[in-house]
Amino acid sequence: MYDMSSIPGTMKGYAMIKIGETGWVEKPRPTCGPMDAILRPLAVAPCTSDTHTVWKGSIGERHNMVLGHEGCGVVDEVGSQVKDFKVGDRVMVTAITPDWCSVEAQGGYPMHSGGMLGGWKFSNVKDGFFAEFVHVNEADANLAHLPKNISTAEACMLSDMVPTGFHGVELADVQFGDKVLVVGIGPVGLMSVAACKLRGASQIIAVGSRPVCRQAAKYYGATDIITYKEGPIDKHVLDLTNGEGVDKAVIAGGGVDTFDPVIKCLKPGGKIGNVNYLGEGDYVNIPRVEWGVGMGHKQINGGLMPGGRRRIEKLADLITYGRLDVKPLLTHRFDGFEHMEDALMLMRNKADDLIKPVVVFSE
Repeated sequence: MYDMSSIPGTMKGYAMIKIGETGWVEKPRPTCGPMDAILRPLAVAPCTSDTHTVWKGSIGERHNMVLGHEGCGVVDEVGSQVKDFKVGDRVMVTAITPDWCSVEAQGGYPMHSGGMLGGWKFSNVKDGFFAEFVHVNEADANLAHLPKNISTAEACMLSDMVPTGFHGVELADVQFGDKVLVVGIGPVGLMSVAACKLRGASQIIAVGSRPVCRQAAKYYGATDIITYKEGPIDKHVLDLTNGEGVDKAVIAGGGVDTFDPVIKCLKPGGKIGNVNYLGEGDYVNIPRVEWGVGMGHKQINGGLMPGGRRRIEKLADLITYGRLDVKPLLTHRFDGFEHMEDALMLMRNKADDLIKPVVVFSE
């Protein structure tokens, strides 16, 4: 049962109690460092990765860790060295909040600051957004002002779904005229479809079975939609491309076996961008012969999306100037902090009409 915290210096949050169990917890309010900020969330969205973390134990055991890495908020406190944000500012924040002074950031991979995947802090190594307060490190580098034309619900999509989907397309290096396969058309894959269209792809083949997602894929620019339920993906793709295959592919869904059919229908010299969270399995399966016995120039690039202020500002500009509409992703809305559990369970159970739920505290 949710009940707003009444103890000074504490906060309520919806947490992973342990693998397989969630619930409300009361914890100390986070402490603000000199370069940091404390936010009060305005809206949050659960993610499939939250369900992997809790019910599959994909990143190992966690105890009483507040979930959630997608959200926006209002600044409640700033550190003494923060220059660009003040109390009361409405802000966006990406799911990945790197340590920008790290060696890894200086080497061009801020998302791995402090070690592999180290930029992923919320609901991994520290409490996330499903709470009354949330801590953001290096506020000037990881926060961005929320434009007046973007709703708090839309801002949640800029935390993860948009930047991750777009990063898959960046990793695949989609160019003008490329034929592209997008595997998985949940909210991340749908944003990959949108990004492929923005980058000038010609034929965009999307893989998915749920009607609501197939309809959205068409809206975002898919030219063809296929489903693994009607036969191997690679066979469908080869039929649609006159036996040639695709130039690029984005994997935004599936599992460790998904790489097999994608490799089989990828042209030599093609690239795969994987942004799918592989929640289980020990090894990724690569078909030896179709991979050119190791020499087919079929490149696999898997990456955690970049975080940071400049990236979310640029992606927000796509909405501001009418290049991107994220509203079709928002199929389910809950009003009020107390509905956090309802939204997470909806994401876990994947209702037929679901793309993405959002919990709004304030517009």
